[in-house]
Amino acid sequence: MNILKATKRTNTSTGQVNKLRSEGFIPAILYGGKKSNLKISIKKLHLQDFIKTDTFMSKIFDMEIDGSAEKVLPRDISYDPVSDEPIHIDFVRIAKGSKLILEIPVKFINQEKSPGLKKGGVLNIVRRKVELKCPTENIPKEIVVDLNNTEINSSLKISSVKLPENVIPTITDRDFVIATVAPPTILVEPEKTEEEVPADGEAPAEGAEGAASTEESKDKSGKPTDDKTKEKSAKPLDDKAKASSGDKEKSKNKDKEKETKKK
Repeated sequence: MNILKATKRTNTSTGQVNKLRSEGFIPAILYGGKKSNLKISIKKLHLQDFIKTDTFMSKIFDMEIDGSAEKVLPRDISYDPVSDEPIHIDFVRIAKGSKLILEIPVKFINQEKSPGLKKGGVLNIVRRKVELKCPTENIPKEIVVDLNNTEINSSLKISSVKLPENVIPTITDRDFVIATVAPPTILVEPEKTEEEVPADGEAPAEGAEGAASTEESKDKSGKPTDDKTKEKSAKPLDDKAKASSGDKEKSKNKDKEKETKKK
């Protein structure tokens, strides 16, 4: 049974409340019904296992307060911003015959029996909790959604869920979706081109291609420069040779003319 033991408290100042927390208690308040609000404290050790569950905020507890019993429901929890530990809880009294609006967690079963999920589909959860209007005598712990025989592109709506008697959703104007079985997401890798993958399957050594091209450029640039140098060095030599041979012929002609005049 869900039983909590609490004690009344009279401390109201911040220092007194902090001291209470340091002693392992959580300050709380109980309100609702025809009774006045009551300040209480509960041992943290008794609450920590309940608070960790998803159903804590929709679970009715039998609370014993200094010998008297009350049926209560957690309504709000305050947490420390640094340690994330609970520092205050609000409880509401449960009056017989009344109705409450609660957020009930959703539980999915038979995932292994879903053909859509077996084919690679993905369960897309739209609502992890559903707000319901419940009588205090019949509050469900969870909403069970059966995935048996669900195919890809199936939509699981609130109308397909079997709710307890006199329990109805607060949204009444439409048949809202709780979850869907979405198609699988396929990632296609881009094809590698021939430039990216060498023919022999091995990556070229770093700088090898650049070194080869440099050698080729040296060879190509070296040959024409040598030829040009030879041409440049050859031309002035040919000109000098032609000039010297011309001078010799002129001198021979002059000698012939002198001999002719003497005769």
